[in-house]
Amino acid sequence: MFYSVLKIILRILLKIFLRLEVKGAENIPATGPLVIASNHLSLLDPPVIGVASTRKVHFMAKQELFVPVLGDIYKLLGAFPVKRGGADRTAIKHGIDLMLDGGVLAIFPEGTRSKTGALGKAEPGALMMAGKAKAVIVPTCVKGTDIKRQGKLWPQVNVKFGKPIFFPQDVPISKELLHELTEALMLEIKRLQEAE
Repeated sequence: MFYSVLKIILRILLKIFLRLEVKGAENIPATGPLVIASNHLSLLDPPVIGVASTRKVHFMAKQELFVPVLGDIYKLLGAFPVKRGGADRTAIKHGIDLMLDGGVLAIFPEGTRSKTGALGKAEPGALMMAGKAKAVIVPTCVKGTDIKRQGKLWPQVNVKFGKPIFFPQDVPISKELLHELTEALMLEIKRLQEAE
């Protein structure tokens, strides 16, 4: 309930102040485990993707953000803490469990925000959690959230959801398969980024 009400309010605010435009929302499957994999420009990306999605989205967020009161709000919005600087097994297990229950996890395969706006290289193992849950992957491109770099008073923010990428059902998950799918994902995000 809280999530739905806040999403409506945020959608109105983002439409007014960021001129949010969403394309390809029909590419988001209505049910089942899902990973929304996006480029990463700014701290605005999670709320923008959350508002643009047709389903409730969960995000990993650095543990330092979960301070009293704000941390509780983040959790209500679907965020959960991750310790940076290593493999946080608790956060990884939570993400996998969330998808196995049919939920949506948003990830940023680059692992960090782009300083230039250009698409960086994906972190090794970016799709590991998706593979464990055999989740559908929706390549996503966010444009315009890097407001400071653009220097515009009234920015135009766009979110584009690409065609889903599916894990082969009869093939075991291997490093090679994850590498292939990660390459396909990053190529699709780049294509979405370059499309007008």
